Amino acid sequence: MTDRQPMDPTDAFAELGRIKLSETDIDGVLNKIAQLAERTIPGTDEVSVTLVRGKGAYTAAFTGELAVALDEAQYEKGHGPCLAASTSGDSLSLPDMATESRWPDWAARAREAGVNSSLSIGLPIHESVSGALNVYARKPDTFDDDAIILAQTFAGYAAVALANAHLYDVTATLAQHMQAAMESRTVIEQAKGIIMGERRCTADEAFRIMSKLSQDSNRKLRDVAAALVDRAQQPPRSST
Repeated sequence: MTDRQPMDPTDAFAELGRIKLSETDIDGVLNKIAQLAERTIPGTDEVSVTLVRGKGAYTAAFTGELAVALDEAQYEKGHGPCLAASTSGDSLSLPDMATESRWPDWAARAREAGVNSSLSIGLPIHESVSGALNVYARKPDTFDDDAIILAQTFAGYAAVALANAHLYDVTATLAQHMQAAMESRTVIEQAKGIIMGERRCTADEAFRIMSKLSQDSNRKLRDVAAALVDRAQQPPRSST
């Protein structure tokens, strides 16, 4: 459950800025954004965050099942305010579902579910990822101009937090790949040294021997090298 105690916007913005990416992941950032938005934007009943990668859209964080259901109704049809805001980066206000003419079918579904007004604010996150902050309210005309400006400001802070989280995630993944590559290179060099010692051959000849072993056994070069190193590290068998 989320803490529904109202929160001062300044405190919410500060909390978004204090997120330590070394102590959470992008899912944790998304959940924090949804929870803080629910407490910060007046009149809000439920919040969700839509992310769009390529042609696929999904709800990455939410504070209630109603928000998820209304998001997914848009994904099924391929249109709606959260998708439009994700694509354009604009802010879309639906003050009264009873008079909504842009997405009348979805608005009717929202009314049936008990939602009568909503906001979707575009979240430019990365060149390959976009999204929207979706704010739902049971009462019509919930979000006045001040609430919309507040939601837009909140979304700006949220977009920065998400962009930083995305960059941190990409950087961490790259670092892991580089570490793995360095470890692979090290074990291959060790295996080359073992072959050079056993065969009295050059480094190039040792590498060709390993490459042929890799091809003949249909194993990765690193795996062949690791097996050679492991074998060399085994204690010699005692004669009986």
